[in-house]
Formats: sequence, structure tokens, C-alpha cells
Amino acid sequence: MTEHANLKQFLDELHSVADEDSTGGHVPSPAKREQFAAIGKVMEIAGSGSQIRMDSEKLLALADHKDPSVSMSGQVGSQVKMAVGASWLIANVRTMRSGDDGSVLAAIDFLGEGSRDSQGGMSGFRRGVTRYPIPGSEVHPVTTEDLRQVFAASDSAHVEIGTVYPTDDIRGALYIDPMLSKHFAILGSTGTGKSTSVALILHRISNYSPEGHIVMIDPHGEYSAAFKGCGELFNVDNLQLPYWLLNFEEHCEVLLTTDGAERQRDADILAKCLLAARTKNKFSEQFGKVTVDSPIPYLLTDLNSIIVNEMGKLDRAGDTTPFQRLKTKLDELKADPRYTFMFSGMNITDSMGSFISRLFRLPANGKPISIVDVSGVPSDITSVVVSVLARMVFDYAIWSRTEAQRPILLVCEEAHRYVPKDENNGVQAVRKILERIAKEGRKYGVSLGLITQRPSDLAEGVLSQCGTIISMRLNNDRDQACVRAAMPEGARGFLDAIPALRNRECIVCGEGVAIPIRVRFDDLEPEKRPASSDPSFASLWQETGGEAEIISRTVKRWRGHGR
Repeated sequence: MTEHANLKQFLDELHSVADEDSTGGHVPSPAKREQFAAIGKVMEIAGSGSQIRMDSEKLLALADHKDPSVSMSGQVGSQVKMAVGASWLIANVRTMRSGDDGSVLAAIDFLGEGSRDSQGGMSGFRRGVTRYPIPGSEVHPVTTEDLRQVFAASDSAHVEIGTVYPTDDIRGALYIDPMLSKHFAILGSTGTGKSTSVALILHRISNYSPEGHIVMIDPHGEYSAAFKGCGELFNVDNLQLPYWLLNFEEHCEVLLTTDGAERQRDADILAKCLLAARTKNKFSEQFGKVTVDSPIPYLLTDLNSIIVNEMGKLDRAGDTTPFQRLKTKLDELKADPRYTFMFSGMNITDSMGSFISRLFRLPANGKPISIVDVSGVPSDITSVVVSVLARMVFDYAIWSRTEAQRPILLVCEEAHRYVPKDENNGVQAVRKILERIAKEGRKYGVSLGLITQRPSDLAEGVLSQCGTIISMRLNNDRDQACVRAAMPEGARGFLDAIPALRNRECIVCGEGVAIPIRVRFDDLEPEKRPASSDPSFASLWQETGGEAEIISRTVKRWRGHGR
């Protein structure tokens, strides 16, 4: 008996030594996973959305649990799970109401499924459902460990933007390629932290891709402060946008002042004179066929003299009115200092290559983003400037298809200004090009990022083309309905939380995330934040003194257009 005991002890010690050698130390026993009783049952199955019945007493008992995911289970916007064979099905709770017997009835949307191990844990989560539970199946709370598997970022290129609600440490990730290749929109009412969140996302993308190519249209001059260290900043002082880059439609928006039949007649005259001015340049001979849209340099003085010559050929004085209108408008643009950044008239050198290189960050040299501040551009041609910049991005992508591809991201702040729902808004050129980029951009490596506080004022066709939607709090019912129509069915439970989101919280759904998520954005360093903070009336109205000097300096800048 003693010999057997000694033999057994020897073998146990041998196994222990072998385990230590193979693992480099003592092997701890696996931690016992906390098991939770079912909190309800499945009542009805209907495709993506179904209904469950939960025990209100069990929900209340879990409310004080130390795991925030468990304590939230069963509430609107939280997740629950159901066992089906060797899988866990994860569903999002969309609505709740009281049942006849004191229970809680909840509508749920299925998000996906993962493998179930012998201890009840989950692994290998994937979007979509292959097998549905049957009525009567048990409903269980979801733990933080479960959510860690659900939201675990894959090896695909991604950036982390914040923490997944309601957890404390699970990171929310945006997948760069799916998000950019199928466009994205960032929506949120004024004051929700939208500008800071946009800066955060662009900073993370820029850090991941320091040789990227991002062009941002900034209508308020907010983002220059956020990217002064890692981007190129352009405004009316250094943009140097050549007027001859405008196509014929953009020329019309700048030079024509009439409507109806008169506008058509003016346009015909402008087309003839503009073509003559472009072909007058000897530089155009090497390109063969030249059209009114060809970005061939021409002199404003040439266009002016051609208009005068054409006017002189006419017999009757009454016919000269359209020519006189064009000449007068041209003279105004040349004389007005506000238009110097575009209509200087002095520089006729072919600067198209250098302009594209500067604007599109080719090469980036570690500064992948261009901030184009159009706040100093006269309001009557702001849409034309945005149109030219957007069209240059798209045209470059088309004509460089045979070269090594350099995808470009175009980010448009206050997008509802340029792609309004009202088609008679008068900003036709910029609307056409942005709609075309939304529909066709991904074929040519052009990504579109739309940022707006009024999605209901945005053309529906453009918003529906955005594969990823990042929605912050929206206070307006029309805006909420617009976002609800654009988001996929599986995100309906998250959509109901949009009016209740806190500042710098968002709902993300679509191609850029594995499943719809609610995220608390990370804090951004002060030096990387845009200049968009609201002034404090209460504190600033306590200050006084120096008003005469303030007014004097302001009037001087006002009259000198910022100089």
C-alpha cells in the first residue's frame, strides 16, 4: 500500500515538474466564470427583430452588479444573449413595455453570433445570424467579457476613438478602409462636441497614415488651430486658386448675373469668348482639342478684349447689352480686392501641377491633411470655390487612374450648405460634383466625409450614399427621422438613444464598425482642439476696458478684409 502511495506521489510530482517546464512556472487553475440565471424567455421571432419577456425582479436584482454591462442588461440600448446550439446570439434591446403579469416585454434586434464554450464563454463573434432561437429559449445578461469579444477589433487597419458604452475599458474602433471607401457622415446638433470629435477622428487617421491625402473644407476657420502642427493651412492669403481652373459652369456662376432666357444668351456669348481666350494661349496647341472646360491658362485681358471685339462686330447698339454685362462683371472682379486670391490676373504661369501637389499633399511629408479655410472668401463665390476644390479632387482621381493610386479623402464641414435638399438653391455646380463623388467616388479612390448639424436639410441621395454614419445628439425631430431613414435596420435600438446622448457621445453604425455601437469619445489634447468653444457670456460680460482700441483695430481689419 505504501509502495503504491509513493509511486502515485512520484508520478504527481513528475507531472507537476513537466507542467512547470512547459509553461515556465506554476499553472494556475482556470478562473471560474460567474454564471447568471436566465432573466427571461423568447416570446416571438420575426427575422431581424423579435420579442422577449423578462422578469422585472431579476432585472432589478442585477441593477447593482459591479459589472456595468450586467447591471445594464435588459434596459433600452443594452444587449442580451440567447443560446442556440453551440452559439450565443447577441441582440440589442430596442423598446420595453410592461406585460400583463408584471413582466417586461421588450423588442430586440439581433446583432450577430459567437461560439459558446463549455464554461459558457463566447468567442469568435461575427455579424449576422445563421440560426434563430425558438420561442421559449432562455435570455441571459451579457457580461463585459462577452462585449470584449463582440467589440474586439480585428487585425484590419483601424483607429480607436473612444470607449464603448456602458463599459469602462472596451475600446470602440473605426475600420479605416470600409469607412473611407464607402463614405461617412458625422451628424450632431450645435454644442454636442461635433467639431472636437471630427478633429479627434482626423487626428487618429492622420497618425495612422502620416503619408495620407486629406482635404478639408473649413467654412468657419475652426480647424486651423487643431492641425497647425500636422497639416497645411490654406486661406485667401495663400490659396492662390487660379481662375482658369474653373470649368464653364463655374464661370457662369461667377460671371452671369441674369436669369431665364437672358442668362442662356449670356452663357452662349461667354462660351464663345472663353473658348477663344483659352485657344489664344500658345500653350494650348500641344493638347490638340481644347474645350471651354479645359483647364488651360488664359489672360483675363484676353477674355476682356475678345468680348469687346465681339461687341464691336454688332451693327445694332441694342444687341451689345449682354456683352456689356459680361465686361462690367469682369471689371468688377478684377478691381475688387476680395477676389485677389483667384482673379489676380497677373499670374499666367502654368501653376496647376504645383497647386495640386500643395493641396492634395503629394507628397505628404508627414503632413497628410490640408485645411482650406474659406471663411474669408466672399459669400457669393464660396460655393464656386468649394466646387472647384471638390471637382479638382475628383478629376485628378479620374485622370490619374493609370498611375500609382493615391486615394484622397474630401471632408466637407457644413455640408448642407453645398448639397441642400432644395434643388433651386442656386448652388448647382458644387451640388453636382459632391453628388457625383457620393455616387461614383469610391470607384476612383475618392472618399467623402460629410459633417452637418442639419441632416434634414441635406439632399437625401447624398446621405444615403454614406456607408458609415456617426450620429451625435440631434434635438430636432426632423433630423432624427432623417438619420433613422438612412441607418440600417439593425441599429434601430441605438437610434432611439440619439436624443438622450450626452455631449461627445455618439452612435456609430454601418461599414466602419463590426456592429452598431455607442461610444464615448476620448478627450483630445487642448492643442489639438478646434477653435469652436462657445464664449461665456456670464464671465465675459463682467470684463470692461479698452473698447475704443478694440473697435479701432477691428474696423481696420474689417476695411482691409483681414489685412
